[in-house]
Order: sequence, then C-alpha cells, then structure tokens
Amino acid sequence: MNKVVCYQRVSTVQQGHSGLGLEAQAAACNAYAASMQATVLKTFIEVESGKLNARPELAAALALCKVTGATLVISKLDRLSRNAAFLLNLQASGVKFVAADMPNANNLTVGIMALIAQQEAEAISKRTKDALQAAKLRGTVLGNPNGAAALRRADKGNSAAVSAIKAEADSHAENLAPVIDSLKAEGIVSLGGIAKALNERSMKTPRGGVWHKTSVANLLARLAA
Repeated sequence: MNKVVCYQRVSTVQQGHSGLGLEAQAAACNAYAASMQATVLKTFIEVESGKLNARPELAAALALCKVTGATLVISKLDRLSRNAAFLLNLQASGVKFVAADMPNANNLTVGIMALIAQQEAEAISKRTKDALQAAKLRGTVLGNPNGAAALRRADKGNSAAVSAIKAEADSHAENLAPVIDSLKAEGIVSLGGIAKALNERSMKTPRGGVWHKTSVANLLARLAA
C-alpha cells in the first residue's frame, strides 16, 4: 500500500500575499495522495520563515517517512526552502519526497529548481543591500539616529514600547492561528491540550517560553479580538 506523509508550512506574509494557506496546501497534498491511491499517515504543520532550516516539524515528518517508507508530500517546492543546499541535503537523506504541483519531476529537476530558487533569493537580497547603500551615499539617514532618546523627549517612550510589544504579540498570534485551527479540527480544544500540543511541536510563546494554560488563554483571547 502506498503511504505518504504531508508537510505544510505557512507564515503570515505568505498567507497574506501568496494565497497558498493551509487549506490550499492540504487540498493539493490530498489530491496527490488520492491520485496515487495512497494513505496519508500524518500531516505536519510548520509555521515559520522559509529561510529557517531548523524545522522540528519537518524533522519529525522525515523521521516518520524513514521508519514507514512513506513519501513526503508538499504542495510546492518553495514550501520547503529557497536554500539549494538544504534541498539537496534533503534529497541525500534517502527520503523520497514529491511536490504535488510537479509529481513527475526527478531529482535532477528538483535540484535545478532549488538552485534557481536560491539564486532568486540572493538576487533579492543583493538588490535590497544595493538600494540601502545607494541611499546612504545620497546622504539619507537610515533609521532613527537618536533612538529611544527621541521617544523619551517626546514623552512617548513607554507607550511606544507597549505598542511594540503588542504588535509583536499580535503577529505571533497570527502566525499560530492556522495551527490552533488545525488542533481544534483534531478535537484538541482544552487549554491544557493545546498547550501540550504546542510544546510538543516546539512552538514558543511570544517571549520564547513554553506554553501553559494561561498563555494559551491569552493567545485565544488575542485571536478572538
């Protein structure tokens, strides 16, 4: 019997601009599994940046593939990474993986696409650095040269700091929203159950700590607001 393990990755930016959220990824992976008459053993969800190679959910997905002989299925190649070395090392791990949008691609095709993806990412980074350098040469002052001192003089230091913390917490909550929805769909709805599931997935609180019932309650309240 064919077996597959689905891996989905999202970030707030991608959800907002690419249109490829969890539902679209799940549909693509499930459609591929159906076309291959394969059984989906488990779906892993990662919420983080595409540049980050340390991914606990992906590591868990690969481990499951190795012990079951399943194929790792993703919706698109860039769901894994834009880093060519990372993708090529993944190929060398011995785990079979396929992108649902190009199921007939071979290792050579994937390797070439990975190199192109990294080249594009490096080109974007270079253009950004060049633009900043050009601005500096024109005499443009980047950032606030007075920093917190300017805020204190304007008597806005404390309110600005509070606003910054709130904005960071809101962003973190938005990143976790699809994960919470997925857990609820699995029947995990209690505060303790959600906290346990988030900790098992190595997902941190906004301050980088572990989840407890109180922090989950705060997260849910923020999402509801």
